[in-house]
Amino acid sequence: MSGELEAAGDAITGGVIARAVEPPHRENAAGADGLTHEYACLNCGAVLVGAFCHTCGQQAHVHRTLSAIGHDILHGVFHFEGKVWRTLPMLAWKPGDLTRRYIHGQRARFVSPLALFLFSVFLMFAVFESVGGPIRASLEIDPSAASRAAPELSTELAKAKTVLGALERQRETAVSQKLPTAALDAQIDDAKGSIVGLSAATGVAHSIATVDWGTGAQIDTGSKAFDNKVRNALKNPKLLLYKLQSSAYKFAWALIPLSLPFIWLIFAWQRQYKLYDHAVFVTYSLSFVMVLLVAMALLATGGVETAWGLLLVPVHMFRQLQQAYRLSIFSALWRTIILQIISASVLLMFAFALLALGLLG
Repeated sequence: MSGELEAAGDAITGGVIARAVEPPHRENAAGADGLTHEYACLNCGAVLVGAFCHTCGQQAHVHRTLSAIGHDILHGVFHFEGKVWRTLPMLAWKPGDLTRRYIHGQRARFVSPLALFLFSVFLMFAVFESVGGPIRASLEIDPSAASRAAPELSTELAKAKTVLGALERQRETAVSQKLPTAALDAQIDDAKGSIVGLSAATGVAHSIATVDWGTGAQIDTGSKAFDNKVRNALKNPKLLLYKLQSSAYKFAWALIPLSLPFIWLIFAWQRQYKLYDHAVFVTYSLSFVMVLLVAMALLATGGVETAWGLLLVPVHMFRQLQQAYRLSIFSALWRTIILQIISASVLLMFAFALLALGLLG
């Protein structure tokens, strides 16, 4: 079943990529004067008028140089010829204007939402694979290290409790002699804080040390087959992570249809907006988030703290809503708050689906 789902994901991704490759618009000229030296189209034979064939759309001038191959690759994949430099600045600063202008027909000037989304997905996973993610954190479970640390933590906890007892007896003596106790109170508070922290750390260490993260893990979901899948995944977490990354790359497009019903709901009473409009909004918004994560990952390689960059997401969403749907500040603000909740819900749904695929694969 999982294999069939992954195959379907590959097929749909391929179809989406094929659909994202747009037919050429009139953004290129054959020469400096915009004219051609051919009298008839080399593809269909129609008489040429201008830089493109009016019958089949082929360029009037066909390049036969080695450098043109690289040009064709960039143009065919992403329309780099001017489009990207008009699209990315607007995506960052005027995302709503970009969304509205594309919806209202200005297609030749900008990279299409789907093409930009697919390129952003590819770029994000390529960068993450090369330099790591935007927020550098490491959480590794090492039962052997926990086993070694547990006795040491228990000893430190016992010492802290002894110190606390001694301080409390000193305070009782000071109170009976009517001496000031402010300094002792501060030391007692510090000792209690240390005990709380050491107690938690000791409990975690004992828990990790006593759990068998393979066949002995206490997992009972009601399905023995699924329980075995989970145990096998715990034995090899790196393989599970690889499966999750692979599935995320294949099924990233699913974030768009998952988000659409929620976007429609917050504009349900405004019938002038269609599902297509919402789809363009969602696709450009997701593209911005992925480009932002790429920038954060590249900055993180230089040791720059990048977690603050996530605060740009709601700001960008607010601007896109206000500009694209021509909303007041209040209307855009409450929709932004709701969209943050919606986005978290959609990401959780997507993450659970990926986890299920990873475990069942």
